[in-house]
Amino acid sequence: MHATLNSPAIKILPSLLAADMGRLEAACRAVAEAGADGLHLDIMDGHFVPNLSMGPDFVRMARAASPELYRHVHLMVSHPEELADAFMDAGAQTLLFHVEAQASIEPLVERIRARGVVPGLVLNPETPLEAVIPYLGLVDEVLLMTVHPGFGGQAFMDEVLPKIRDLHALAPQLPISIDGGITLETAPACAGQGASIFIAGTALFRSATMSRDIASMRERCARSFSENLARPE
Repeated sequence: MHATLNSPAIKILPSLLAADMGRLEAACRAVAEAGADGLHLDIMDGHFVPNLSMGPDFVRMARAASPELYRHVHLMVSHPEELADAFMDAGAQTLLFHVEAQASIEPLVERIRARGVVPGLVLNPETPLEAVIPYLGLVDEVLLMTVHPGFGGQAFMDEVLPKIRDLHALAPQLPISIDGGITLETAPACAGQGASIFIAGTALFRSATMSRDIASMRERCARSFSENLARPE
């Protein structure tokens, strides 16, 4: 899931948190049929964020329902070191955890990579970019939250846009993912700052035609990135 300056690998990942909780297997299949690049799975412990969501069986279900869908797992938990192996065993292919969590970052990144899983770090909106700079050479993705983590359906926080641009300037080959309030309007704005992976929940699961909106979001983001950031060889 790596991007380059000239042709970013734009990825659209519907967030299963926004799906009908009574029909999750059907939601996974619908995401696959709609042409998404993967599935984003939010894991919350009720401590790091004031909400509680699924355990490893959530990921295992997604793998069984649509094995062809890439599984992008976001741990919103206080102690990711204690839970990482269970989620990798369940089928996580990218595993992201918060720089604000209580974890020894470098050993956990190494452990994730040793399992053949893509390691990534997450920053909350208020966390300064400086918190992740020491680890940019260690991880394969940085996710910038554009809402406060823990609940879906929040409004996009425009004040995070400069952080996206600053991160892209520091590490132009590093995939930057964005989560929170992502729509057909906000996604291209993030792409124009350097983001290439877009996690959208409410906007896609409430779409009348998810496949059309995924294709449109991908095209708009690619165009915005190219117009604002791509440089000729």
